[in-house]
Amino acid sequence: MKQCRIIISGGGTGGHIFPAISIANTVRKRFPDAEILFVGAEDRMEMEKVPAAGYQIVGLPVSGFDRAHLLNNIKVLNRLRKSLGLAKKTIREFRPDIAVGVGGYASGPTLWMAASLGIPTLIQEQNSYAGVTNKLLAKKASKICVAYDGMEKFFPADKIVITGNPVRKDLEEATEKKEEALAFFGLSPEKKTILVVGGSLGARTINRSIQGGLDKLFADPDVQVIWQTGRYYHNEAVKHLKAYRGMPIWCSDFITRMDYAYSAADLIISRAGASSISELCLLKKPVILVPSPNVAEDHQTKNALALANKDAAIMVADKDAEQQLVTKALEIVHDDERLASLSRNIERLAHHHSADLIVDEIVKIIDK
Repeated sequence: MKQCRIIISGGGTGGHIFPAISIANTVRKRFPDAEILFVGAEDRMEMEKVPAAGYQIVGLPVSGFDRAHLLNNIKVLNRLRKSLGLAKKTIREFRPDIAVGVGGYASGPTLWMAASLGIPTLIQEQNSYAGVTNKLLAKKASKICVAYDGMEKFFPADKIVITGNPVRKDLEEATEKKEEALAFFGLSPEKKTILVVGGSLGARTINRSIQGGLDKLFADPDVQVIWQTGRYYHNEAVKHLKAYRGMPIWCSDFITRMDYAYSAADLIISRAGASSISELCLLKKPVILVPSPNVAEDHQTKNALALANKDAAIMVADKDAEQQLVTKALEIVHDDERLASLSRNIERLAHHHSADLIVDEIVKIIDK
């Protein structure tokens, strides 16, 4: 295994990139002589984040299908054809021992071509509902690492290994540091803290719900807010907050210290991406999940229901959020018994050392 070569493919969002980098870092730590090459999608987040983490990446011109404008898919199919050719060239030149796919546009052509060239493949399926691409890739995959029970309805049972989703090391190693975290955000240890996470780009419904609920939030003297708006909605949020100067809120488009944000929070409001859920499980955080309806196969709703059905999270549908979200949050954040119950139940779903478990499977396949 020492001299092995590994291709890791996927990205598009932080939810795919950070687990991919976590897997690569674990390989590098255990096998310093291993060569790792990433394959991502051009013009997506991975083209910036992967080199920043110290890895080489090849970009494919692949993009997602446009369900709203079917004629645009002529371009999409042309990009897919080019991506398959470039993936084939990359694999032949790099000569990997295995190709690992973590989801995202680039995983499809990369793993498909690797399998066609006789290279073993491993899929890391993050969600509770498998997408079409991974179901197709599963037929030739050696192993499929999953985060949820019951994935036999999508994949061959003998290929499935439950590993969980890798999370950022600083979060996995985060310890209780609430006082330090509150000081970082300039907030009070005497109040309950609601953390609102809009993602790197922003979640429109969550942001609108918070904007529309500012009067309610600030009418409660025992509540304060950390609000990450995401890039697209920050200016609008700042305009709304001008009328609330002096109120207990920290607002930014991006949070550099998510370990502090999680540590400070008594209750979190978040989308239901697989990576975010994995972080919340590890950190035992009570959460209200507002699944995005704008994702393939509506997988965020299925992710959220997997927790809500075990009383490990509260789910508020996107269509109901502007009317219900702030009221529900204020109700729960003051109910210490409910917070404790949600914390206990979400902790039971946590998978520790997921990256190590996935690397264990990679090693088994290469050494076979």
